[in-house]
Amino acid sequence: MFLSTPSLRSFSEVFGREALVVARSPGRVNLIGEHVDYQMGRVMPFAVDRYIDCAAAPISEPEIRIWSSSIGGAPLRMALSELRPLDGDDAWANYVLGVIAEYVRSGVEVAGFEAILSGDLPLGAGLSSSAALESVTALVIESLSGCAKSPMERSKLCQAAEHAFAGVPCGLMDQLAVNHGRAGHALMIDCRDLTLTPLPLPAELSFVMVNSGVRHALADGEYARRKADCESAASMLGLTTLREAELSVVDAGRESLGDRLYRRARHVVTENARVERFAEALKNGERAELGRLMAASHASLRDDYEVSCTELDVLVELATDIGAVGTRMTGGGFGGCTINLVPREQAATFCNEICITYQKRQGQAIEAFTVEPVDGAAIL
Repeated sequence: MFLSTPSLRSFSEVFGREALVVARSPGRVNLIGEHVDYQMGRVMPFAVDRYIDCAAAPISEPEIRIWSSSIGGAPLRMALSELRPLDGDDAWANYVLGVIAEYVRSGVEVAGFEAILSGDLPLGAGLSSSAALESVTALVIESLSGCAKSPMERSKLCQAAEHAFAGVPCGLMDQLAVNHGRAGHALMIDCRDLTLTPLPLPAELSFVMVNSGVRHALADGEYARRKADCESAASMLGLTTLREAELSVVDAGRESLGDRLYRRARHVVTENARVERFAEALKNGERAELGRLMAASHASLRDDYEVSCTELDVLVELATDIGAVGTRMTGGGFGGCTINLVPREQAATFCNEICITYQKRQGQAIEAFTVEPVDGAAIL
């Protein structure tokens, strides 16, 4: 079968020849379990049918040339011997450059190549475009070098790249979700031992993303500050991570922790408990309980962890009024999307109504769309 993707067509247009390999990585949405992965907690993401594609071919020169359909202009070029993080308008490329650097560091012989990036995964919307970009780059490197990594190995290399080149001290959830995704399922991930448990998702519910239009930037320091708060709280409680904490221990240490660290710790502990209960509610078909847990998660992220924003709070309020089974912010916060569980037969009406209602109230146009749980990143 002839394969035709936007990245293939763009590759021919930009570089004047055919691509040798095309890879595709989905984004991800997290149903529940936010800001706990870097404290070894439990999370429940699934890969979504919004993608980043990468078409590539080798070149004889020891450099990489990358062109992005969302950026345009001339291809970004860098010698393999001079790999380094970039700033300003070129900072988006750090997710690519960092992965190349990590594969080189791990002993893979990476030769020069040119690549095209395209897709329909919105950037900065809390759908983990960063992990998708890292993973699609990793697959291209593996294909061109003949060095195949397991999805787990690939995930860890991509996480290291984000730490080193993008400056985001992220957990492993996003990379695991986009590499291990399974159609029709969420993955409950125990970030302490990296156990992955596929959980079937109810076919009668649609998953509706509502994009606030507020672009978040996790590298601006807020993410790192939250992570540091958690580490400080764990240390003061005599623990390695907050995964080990019981709520009674956190409550007992409230005075010594101080208000901010207490609230950060309370979020992590209660969010971990919500993930376990959410898994039970999924198995038992408890719709109302799913909604209650999502509402509690959003309130905790808003009040205790302080990573929501006015736009996300308004969207959650409106979704509840319109009739969502469950709704909350998803992703790192400070903007991005809400995830909404909606009866499948009502999804189209819900998308239309929340966009109209939000624009009337806030004066801003937004986008709402359904996503489906899909398989993880792969070579096409």
